[in-house]
Amino acid sequence: MTRLPPQLLIAAYLQGVFPMGVDGRIEWFSPDPRAILPLDGFRIPRTLRQLLRQGRFELRINTVFKQVMLACTEREEGTWITPEIVRAYVELHRLGLAHSVEAWKDGELAGGLYGVAIGGAFFGESMFHRVRDASKVALSALVERMRTRGYALLDVQFTTAHLARFGVVEIPRDEYLRRLAEAVALRCEFV
Repeated sequence: MTRLPPQLLIAAYLQGVFPMGVDGRIEWFSPDPRAILPLDGFRIPRTLRQLLRQGRFELRINTVFKQVMLACTEREEGTWITPEIVRAYVELHRLGLAHSVEAWKDGELAGGLYGVAIGGAFFGESMFHRVRDASKVALSALVERMRTRGYALLDVQFTTAHLARFGVVEIPRDEYLRRLAEAVALRCEFV
């Protein structure tokens, strides 16, 4: 039995808290400020826009969720995604709450991302690429899916240089919690 049962994870997300593995143990975080990617302010760099038009990647949803998670652990600097976190999120996926957006090239998983969807909020957890620009294509697909399905909040937790180019903003925790409450009250379907 995992120390991260689905009910605990869902309750944590609803309060603006998420887990990460740190030095072999689970720690909980609620950053202030919180990084979000406004759906109406999502910036697609010109080169990525051209790449999207070319259709070099095949996009899929939820076909290899666990593989996406495991690929996100393949980092030189180490990972916060512990085996316990993998087990917990695979269970959330089984329950229909965790999802992967995958970019495939020539029949191989080239990049992707995963996160948790509750109501009209998507909590982005991690992304990876094995082929240049594959994670960017997956992120663009995620934003488009969220827009067309009425989502209101894309939580990316922390600002990174990679995400900053897409229009990430940081907001105070109080504002984040207000937006979170409004978003999770929406009835949106990821798949």
